[in-house]
Amino acid sequence: MKKEILELWPELEWIQDEDLKEKTALTWEKAIERSVLTAADLKRIPFTLLCGPDLKVTFMDHKRSVVHIARDAGNKINEMYHGELPVDMDILISGAILADVGKMLEYELDNNGNAVQGSYGKYLRHPFSGVSIAEECGLPAPVLHIIAAHAGEGDHIKRTTEAYIVHHADFMTFLPFKERLIV
Repeated sequence: MKKEILELWPELEWIQDEDLKEKTALTWEKAIERSVLTAADLKRIPFTLLCGPDLKVTFMDHKRSVVHIARDAGNKINEMYHGELPVDMDILISGAILADVGKMLEYELDNNGNAVQGSYGKYLRHPFSGVSIAEECGLPAPVLHIIAAHAGEGDHIKRTTEAYIVHHADFMTFLPFKERLIV
């Protein structure tokens, strides 16, 4: 596992299955290799293009918070639901880490260094490109499902428990920026 990826994603260490951990890291390595964005860019660009370039919450701030929220929710469900709604924590964490990996192909940088949707992203949103890269790296179907279903595209299919958790962790930390009431 490259040091750069582990520095970007210390949460990889939460994945107990070594093979899954390596494949999750490899997916990020491949995505960054194919992107105009660098690991440093991910720590400075806004997490959403909808709020403009002055948003202080960076891509990595948002993504890491989603992983933390998802993990906490999964642990609480496992603790309190008597095994009736089991959450596979390795699948959950891998899927949360990889949910937006496709944005590495969706985004470009404009002449001012601001992230914008590129021509590739106009045709294929990040859930599709993310699944493609992750499948190439050998991630299992339950993780691919989380990547595919975490965004609005997943509203048209049945989600696994892990996919619901990632979807809601993502949207509860995104929609208030998009739809907040300003008083």
